[in-house]
Amino acid sequence: MSQALLQALVSGLAVGGAYALVALGFSITFTTTKTLNFSHGEFVSAGAFIGMSVLFLALGKPLTSTSFATVDPGLTYQLYALVGALGVMGVIGWLLYVLGVRPFAGRPGMAWVMSTLGFGVILQSIGLAIWGPKPVVVPGPAGDEVIRFAGIGIRPQEILMFGVAVVIMIVFDWVMRSTMIGKAMRAVAHNPAHASLMGINVNAYMIGAFVFSSALAGLSGFMLAPIAQASLFLGLAVGLKGFSGAMIGGLSNPRGCVIGGFALGLLESMVNLWQAQWRDVAIFALVILVLAFRPTGLFGAKVVDKV
Repeated sequence: MSQALLQALVSGLAVGGAYALVALGFSITFTTTKTLNFSHGEFVSAGAFIGMSVLFLALGKPLTSTSFATVDPGLTYQLYALVGALGVMGVIGWLLYVLGVRPFAGRPGMAWVMSTLGFGVILQSIGLAIWGPKPVVVPGPAGDEVIRFAGIGIRPQEILMFGVAVVIMIVFDWVMRSTMIGKAMRAVAHNPAHASLMGINVNAYMIGAFVFSSALAGLSGFMLAPIAQASLFLGLAVGLKGFSGAMIGGLSNPRGCVIGGFALGLLESMVNLWQAQWRDVAIFALVILVLAFRPTGLFGAKVVDKV
């Protein structure tokens, strides 16, 4: 295997990890509430900036700072930033459900689509007012020195991104298939009315779905920031491609969504070796092709059959 191909494979798996986390977030809300957060990309950007802000505050810098200069926050402050990003994004996810989804979910039409889009516009506008449009270089928790192996260069953050995505996929898959929480989530997804009669707090599980989905978006942004820089426009492409990965894998199958996200990351990286300008063409051509023959996605029918 050539060095260029191996490098593309490694980079594709790292970027695919971000797409997989976003795709999993889409799947969680869809399978539980039959709705989607169409501002998921903005949530990715928000997670990056919230984590960055916690780092600035921990270092004694103003919240509106746009540069770390030569300061290394250290692992402890990075953990604070991670907890802060997950916690704040979870609260924002709860607000999105309570204010932007639940009031419209049971009504005719798709008003919740516009409400979730509007929520994202509000988040982005607040971010622009505080930090402006300039990207910010964020230090990685594992350092930024490139690791050389077999003739290729790997950044520690890329390894971390891939590892985190795989671990979350395995843990979530185990929870869904082997725990009472997972069984309750599947019951709510299948028939909320029947689940409520069985004593399941349907509203709590729906809120939990949005909280967890938003936290995953924040985690994706936090992990991507040291790789691609923190930008309020970072999440647009990540959210769209994460959604594409979910459509390919099947929105109703969390495992399939993760596989779809990794597949898109690899495809994007491989096409870059050939002609970078054809990258998005190849990705969305694949999405259209899959949906033309499998409208529920490559793995979506499996979950429906089991239910």
